[in-house]
Amino acid sequence: MAFNNADLEDLASRFQGELIGAEHPRYDSARQVWNAHIQRRPALVARCHGVADVIAAVRFSRDHDMLTSIRGGAHAVAGHAVCDGGLVVDLSAMTGSRVDPAAQTIRVQGGCLNAHLDRETQAFGLAATGGIVSHTGVAGLTLGGGIGHLMRKCGLSIDALRSCDVVTAEGDFVVASENENPDLFWGLRGGGGNFGVVTSFEFNLFPLGPTVLAGMLAWPMDQAPRVLAFLRDFMEDAPDEVGLMGNLRLAPPLPVIPEAL
Repeated sequence: MAFNNADLEDLASRFQGELIGAEHPRYDSARQVWNAHIQRRPALVARCHGVADVIAAVRFSRDHDMLTSIRGGAHAVAGHAVCDGGLVVDLSAMTGSRVDPAAQTIRVQGGCLNAHLDRETQAFGLAATGGIVSHTGVAGLTLGGGIGHLMRKCGLSIDALRSCDVVTAEGDFVVASENENPDLFWGLRGGGGNFGVVTSFEFNLFPLGPTVLAGMLAWPMDQAPRVLAFLRDFMEDAPDEVGLMGNLRLAPPLPVIPEAL
């Protein structure tokens, strides 16, 4: 461990959120991610309540030469949100969002999930492009590009991204957009979470609804060649409003999967 109790007390005096170490009763839940096979044990989880907490946590990790990971939605299969023996900068409590219906934009904090974003935008007949699972984090989705059901019509999440608030590895706060720190903005748009801690995102929104037709079609595996060829040919002439995601997989026994499959 790269810090002592005095160091931790000093951080706590400047930290509004919750600091969770191995002796904390909520430690095990704080280190869990969506992929339950990932069982890493960080030295400290810093559950941030705002940008000031993020700055304090990043500077603490830098001062103590700690391995650092960033937790947004913690949905990545590889479990990048948590690290062994280091510091987790946890944004899961930062889920605020604000829609500007006139400008058709939304600003969301770095801990927002797709479910949070969709609930706010739907109140105004708007939608964000990107995302297919409600419990995916907006941050990780966007920083990786952001595919989704609306991408044929509206593009990827990064195509709708207007600006980001970022805490750099030095612990400095900057804004990244096409007009401000454009090189950083270019890297954030699909370059992964390696350039800093993004504490908020601003996106363009798109009118959608009030009715959307969606669902799942499933076929037996032995029909895959015929079905995939049909879907390929169908989508060549389909309008941009029609989205399709095809999967060739062996499915577990789920209520939505017919027993015959």
